[in-house]
Amino acid sequence: MNRWSARFCVVIAGMVSMLVAAPAGAAPQVAQSPDPKLTVTDVVLGRTSVAVSGLNRVAVPVTVKAGYNSDDPSDAGTLLNVFLKRTAGIGAVPLMIAGHLTRTAGTLKNGTWTGTVDVPSTANGTFRVVGVLPGATLDGSDGSMTSETPFNGPSIAVTGLHQPKLGVSVIPRVVPFGSGFTVKAAIYDSTTGKPYASRILLQIQNDNLCIEYDAGSKYTDRSGILLASFPAAAADYLTCVRVRGKYFDTLGTGWFVLRPGIVSATPSKTSAGIGTIVPVNGSVRGAPAGCPVVLQRLYAGAHWRGVSAATVRASGRFTVNAQPPYAGNVSYRVSLPTCDRFQAGVSKTFVIRGI
Repeated sequence: MNRWSARFCVVIAGMVSMLVAAPAGAAPQVAQSPDPKLTVTDVVLGRTSVAVSGLNRVAVPVTVKAGYNSDDPSDAGTLLNVFLKRTAGIGAVPLMIAGHLTRTAGTLKNGTWTGTVDVPSTANGTFRVVGVLPGATLDGSDGSMTSETPFNGPSIAVTGLHQPKLGVSVIPRVVPFGSGFTVKAAIYDSTTGKPYASRILLQIQNDNLCIEYDAGSKYTDRSGILLASFPAAAADYLTCVRVRGKYFDTLGTGWFVLRPGIVSATPSKTSAGIGTIVPVNGSVRGAPAGCPVVLQRLYAGAHWRGVSAATVRASGRFTVNAQPPYAGNVSYRVSLPTCDRFQAGVSKTFVIRGI
């Protein structure tokens, strides 16, 4: 897996489960361990199965019996959050959260918390309760650095009908450096292939707004289409489309826009003895570090063939070696094959004279 697709997978896997925003421009802190004050004795789901259609969500009751061992008056209103992870089936949602359960009976140290998990059709599979987390924030951005307290709880089977699906296009398809771009997102019924004929709230966002709790939604038209424009500065950051749920995204996709392959190359000498190594220095716009570049020589019959290769450095620069094979002008160029989001490109032809 290359570095761009790896980053894509990490971010998108988190998109449907990220809950509360980190500070703008900051990554959520990594949770380290469960809160030692919390003890969970039981979790009950109000249903063992549920069918959900289209863009609807079904609120399933969740009850937690637990104790929070604190005498601090500020902890009296402690909220609990229940995590349910997918154990079977295929759907866009890997994690569901019953968020902000409130204490409705008993004491803080021996009480009952109740709330709901809003189940979307995109869950479609079996989910099991795996843990409980206290507090109002769920990503560590409050400085607590705690993770959920593990709890092997009950499961719920979700049947998703007429699940929504996203279609996305970027205009232009390959975004030039220094240019803005537009995203066209469409949401439709994956069963019928048709729009839902209603206006739907979507988020088309960029950079840290792809993982923040709620970046602000806008309505599509009745064909399920929404457009959003971004400035040139946004083109090197993750762009995403999100369908927000109550405490987790119910659908989402993300990508990095395509970039042209713009290559420049200059030989360190314009003439050299036959067989002498001549370093050729160059750069690739956008600095696609780790991508290969190939020095090509023009052979008889107007055929270009590779004669040496290198990889692009973090600075965007590279060095390949030419070696004039005969006396006279030898034509060279540097080629960038398609690599990750960068399209194939070649430098201008240059000449090294063999002497």
